[in-house]
Amino acid sequence: MQQNVLVADDDEAVRDSLRLLLEAAGYRVETFSSGKALLSALRPEEEACLVIDVKMPELGGIEVQERLRAAGFSLPVVIITGHGDVPLAVQAMKAGAVDFVEKPFTEEVILAAVKRALEIERQQRESEAAAAEARSRLSELSERERQVLSLLVAGKPNKVIAHELVISPRTVEIHRARVMEKTHARSLSELVKLALAAGISPGPI
Repeated sequence: MQQNVLVADDDEAVRDSLRLLLEAAGYRVETFSSGKALLSALRPEEEACLVIDVKMPELGGIEVQERLRAAGFSLPVVIITGHGDVPLAVQAMKAGAVDFVEKPFTEEVILAAVKRALEIERQQRESEAAAAEARSRLSELSERERQVLSLLVAGKPNKVIAHELVISPRTVEIHRARVMEKTHARSLSELVKLALAAGISPGPI
């Protein structure tokens, strides 16, 4: 499957050179002449990374980053900077950009930055999918089963869980078996990973 790269730069020559380079490397590329044009064209399901100039009229890279975050987009961002814009690039990194590249940049540097950004994007998608799957599997648990699971995640043995919940150790074993059955977890370690992915915190609920 082709990976998508979005390029936003008000310099037409830079846009064209990046498009040619990235397409030659096998990416599907969309270019935009402004941050505003980029934001208006984005789709929520977009799987891509963004290469954007830190300084543009109206909306520069940092402002676009902020608007993306506010809108719930998690696109990895590579910032392009001109001479003397490194402080802005550092600010962009603090705001969540994954990398920055100074002009004039070599083909190797920009391609490496895009590759890293897309790998981060892939990992984010996989993490989000795993969390959704985990939440779905844990949604069948009763309140008591969730309490037992939370204490298991905290590393507490059955006897301690029984004492904290004021139930018998045998009842804890029954709840634990039901949790394993409902979540299709094959081991305690798999169950703990599932719970953490779903956002269940260790300790009593």
